[in-house]
Amino acid sequence: MDDFHGRYLKQTPYSDPGDLGDLGAGITGLPRDPGRLASLVRDLIIHRGEGGRFGHAIPVQRLRDDAESRYVGELLRILRSRSDRPLTAPRPPEERFVGTCRDFALLHCSLLRATGTPARIRCGFVTYFDEDFHADHWITEYLAPDGSLRLADPQVHHGYDVPFDPVDLSREAFLQAVDAWRMCREGRADPESFGVRDLNGIAGLAYTGLWFVRADVRRDPAARNGVEVLPRDDWGRPVLDDGSLTEEDLAVIDAVAAVSGEAELRRLYEDPRPAVPDEITSCTAYGGVRRVTLSVPRA
Repeated sequence: MDDFHGRYLKQTPYSDPGDLGDLGAGITGLPRDPGRLASLVRDLIIHRGEGGRFGHAIPVQRLRDDAESRYVGELLRILRSRSDRPLTAPRPPEERFVGTCRDFALLHCSLLRATGTPARIRCGFVTYFDEDFHADHWITEYLAPDGSLRLADPQVHHGYDVPFDPVDLSREAFLQAVDAWRMCREGRADPESFGVRDLNGIAGLAYTGLWFVRADVRRDPAARNGVEVLPRDDWGRPVLDDGSLTEEDLAVIDAVAAVSGEAELRRLYEDPRPAVPDEITSCTAYGGVRRVTLSVPRA
């Protein structure tokens, strides 16, 4: 795991928290335990679709703007603007950042890295929100003291009834995007059972299909290569339904799904087709489609 330690202890432009001192939590004030950090993150963020769970009417402007903040530094600035509570103090819903599962995972990853634990975020699918549906979801993967890689879901750390330790998910609980792709391509799963339903709490708003699985197969290696994009980011030719998939699209993702190791994945990521360019398309949930220039680390 020496390579994991070397690659994932370092912050990326997306995870870099900057100076935590003005949030009343310099590095020495933060817990190092992954579970305690997950608990801290759970009490700083409210998901855009969780207003009803918390009995809180989230202001429309926050629904529109907060989760389009792709850098942890921006997330912390927003938290700072809403309260002078220290980062380690639980916040009521009205003082939290309004984000997505990716934001829970990225902030957890950022604080793990800042306190000495190598970590990265992963994009895939889970069935513990709905056993009949593979919901698009982001989690944290970190290096435990015993040298094993573990999965954590800070969004469900508390406040959810889940039958597992939220900082030690099984590999069955979280389905990697490449595994989902292989299942769909081999006829072992229905592509329409993968994606998002009732997006951001809006009943009936859903995006499902093989094209959606393809998008997650692209986002996951991007995150593993230091480009932690937003859940609705994409690049290259627009593909927004299964009918838009070409034979070349299928072949490229088949190649990604066939990769067996981290080194091979990094070599494959040198191909400009799966790699993230400097300018991408962001399909925002409330603001429509826009072009965005990223801070993309280069090898």
